Amino acid sequence: MEFTTGFGWTRLPLAAALIFGSVVTASAQIIPPFSPAPATAAAPDDDDEAETAEAPSVNDPDVMKGIDVDKLDWSQLAIDAGTLSDIIAAKKRAQAAANDGMNWSSNSTTNGSSAVTVKQSVSSFWDARIGADMTVASEPRTMSELLAQKAANGGNLPQSSGSAWAAATAPGAGAIWDKTAVEARVDPGAEQSKLGASLTKSVPLSTDTSLTLQNGYSVNQQGTTALPGVGGHVTRNYETDQSAKVTITDTGTSISAGQSLSTTDDKWLRKFGAEQKLFDNVTVSGSVGETSQGAINKSVTAGFKKSW
Repeated sequence: MEFTTGFGWTRLPLAAALIFGSVVTASAQIIPPFSPAPATAAAPDDDDEAETAEAPSVNDPDVMKGIDVDKLDWSQLAIDAGTLSDIIAAKKRAQAAANDGMNWSSNSTTNGSSAVTVKQSVSSFWDARIGADMTVASEPRTMSELLAQKAANGGNLPQSSGSAWAAATAPGAGAIWDKTAVEARVDPGAEQSKLGASLTKSVPLSTDTSLTLQNGYSVNQQGTTALPGVGGHVTRNYETDQSAKVTITDTGTSISAGQSLSTTDDKWLRKFGAEQKLFDNVTVSGSVGETSQGAINKSVTAGFKKSW
């Protein structure tokens, strides 16, 4: 008795080929994790881009050569919110420590000298600071530099000078005023000194409008060096100024009005001004004020300020 199957021996290779082809097709549709997405067929308009794309070559350097994947520490990528907050706080502490140190800045001027400013924080409780503003004249190295410096200074060489200052900001006295600022400055070269104080009070007018009132008082002293047979002479000038400024937060506009009085002028000098913020860090301001000679002083300025 003889039994036969429906496929027969001659049809077995064809069935195996069909099964193998289906397995290969199914595996091609599976995208393993962290693998690049399969490339899609280029559209007729993308023929140029398809031609320029180069397939990976076996001769390309292996970036993972010599690296044991099993020994990589993947936990370094797991940073929780608490760790991130600690990193940000550490950066802020480092920046605050740098600000407490001595800060230097220098700017070159048109007459060949350099304006140097140094300041240092003394106490953060009252925001006390000390510093110095200096004008450092450079020595001309060539005859052309010598002539250029003399031309920029009216025929004379620029001279080095400097003044030392100290400033502090303290709280006010309850509802009377909000902030007290005190500043002292001494210029040994010009034999000048100044001691001033200002009281500031801010009053909100609405949600986006505020009024700031300020009263300032200062004493300026000018001395002359005593010569043989001639005694030194010291003069003092007392000044006071009052100002009011309205600030509109939404539009970046501020309008100010004030007046000042000194013992040398013996009359009130009034001043009006306005400032407009155009966009970030750029402002335009203008002012109109009286002078002791009776003329009107007008000015329009534009400024850019950036902190980092």
